[in-house]
Amino acid sequence: MIEIRFHGRGGQGAVIASKILASALFQEGKYAQSFPAFGAERRGAPVMAFTRFDKKTITRRSQVYEPDHVVVLDEPILDVADVTSGLKLGGWILINTPKPSSAFPNFSDFRVATVDANRIAQENGLGSTTAPVVNTVILGAFAKITGLVGLKAILEGIQEYVPAKAEANIAAAKAAYEQTSTT
Repeated sequence: MIEIRFHGRGGQGAVIASKILASALFQEGKYAQSFPAFGAERRGAPVMAFTRFDKKTITRRSQVYEPDHVVVLDEPILDVADVTSGLKLGGWILINTPKPSSAFPNFSDFRVATVDANRIAQENGLGSTTAPVVNTVILGAFAKITGLVGLKAILEGIQEYVPAKAEANIAAAKAAYEQTSTT
């Protein structure tokens, strides 16, 4: 079983990102779960969401405490949350930041990838300049770095869960797939 933990802030789309990922994995023939964990339920408050998948039926129903990979939708979360808590050695940490992956030497036990999801979201009209919605962007990057899910399935999941701006979200996910930086 593979487990992914998303860290973000309310309004960035972490919960929808986990749902899109689960849908994409399901489309590829895997069993998948997606669910959120909320603290203070307000825009800007820290949020976690989880996705797990396997080739066989999943019976586990708990939060993800030992993820294989972590996705960080908001770089400042790194200052308030231990995103590496329970993260398996060698797991990916995907961070929304304009910085290169080499700017995070404190994550030396893990593989680090970065993508400027805020910029890509803004260029595609997703959210506002002060509050870009980066969920679909980050999924394009996740597909590229992990190879666990195909970009085609991610794009189909976007059409299912984000019908209002599907074309802009698809373009943003494709851009992130091309622009992600890894160590």
